[in-house]
Amino acid sequence: MSQASLGAAAGMSRETVSRIERGAAGTVRLDTIVEVAAALGAVVDITIQWRGEALARLLDAAHADLVGRVVSRLGDVGWETAVEVTFSRYGERGAIDIFARHVATGAVLVVEVKSVIPDLQAMLAVLDRKVRLAPHVAAERGWGRPTAVGRLLVVPGGRTVRRRIATHREVFDIAFPDRRREVTRWLRDPSGRPLAGILAIPVGGR
Repeated sequence: MSQASLGAAAGMSRETVSRIERGAAGTVRLDTIVEVAAALGAVVDITIQWRGEALARLLDAAHADLVGRVVSRLGDVGWETAVEVTFSRYGERGAIDIFARHVATGAVLVVEVKSVIPDLQAMLAVLDRKVRLAPHVAAERGWGRPTAVGRLLVVPGGRTVRRRIATHREVFDIAFPDRRREVTRWLRDPSGRPLAGILAIPVGGR
């Protein structure tokens, strides 16, 4: 493909494509580079290194640590758990970080674990879908019809997360009105109204 043809496909000038080819990508906006790559059927993949490690690896480790702690806590109060439970129903696909059933009551819990607070709108839409499909996922696992379906967002404790929550307090108060005390009480006895909670777990603590 010529520079002119690629520029036309990406919606930019031949000169811009030429600068990228000559190794002067640092003089071009990142979104322009992404568009050129897309015109070639490619994807730009940027890896951020932090203190010698890839940020994605650190986030994966933090996520795995939170998952392990939540599974342990749930097991202590009578929940059967499964991690990374995939689902596919009428074209809706995804995976639930932790899917749990309270053995004594038959309630189920959808746990979304986030090592960082992501885009709220997207996260809430995904979590709503998982909660809506939870009865079907439970049935497929042989757990029967749930007596209640709770949702729990688990995040790491710390100033950064607290600031993020405070910035969007109105959204969090509506989407996750239950906090630590209510969450702890519901996990021990999941009766009454379904849980809609958020739980911050201190980094390095249990």
